Amino acid sequence: MILRDADASDRLGRALAKRVRPGDVIALSGPLGAGKTSIARGVLAGLGLAGEAPSPSFAIVQPYDPPEVALPVLHIDLYRIEHPDEAEELGLDEQRGDSLLLVEWPERLGADAWRDALWLTLETKPEGGRGLTARVPEAWRARWPLT
Repeated sequence: MILRDADASDRLGRALAKRVRPGDVIALSGPLGAGKTSIARGVLAGLGLAGEAPSPSFAIVQPYDPPEVALPVLHIDLYRIEHPDEAEELGLDEQRGDSLLLVEWPERLGADAWRDALWLTLETKPEGGRGLTARVPEAWRARWPLT
């Protein structure tokens, strides 16, 4: 899939918001500037967040709760995590049960983290826009592709 501009990333996020459930993980992978936060912001807007969501780069975890959004969301940026053990202190697996996890830089936890996540990998295209590749687990098969 090609996301031609920031509006396309926002639309994808909003479309995802219509299909998410508590306990879901959406892993957003790609280099700096690839559009991970744009998709996450689209999801949050689609769940009712008014205004622009800050990037959780420094906080690592930015929580959102109803009535601000339709369901609890943890927007997570693992860029500053240097070793998977550091993420254990965040207690993400414990909080996942009733929350949606939007995880930027999920590869910091290794390939085995969240095998049931919808894994979206973005790449910057030389001609402009972003290429998006989706790894769709069984839990997402009935909800993907977004049409």
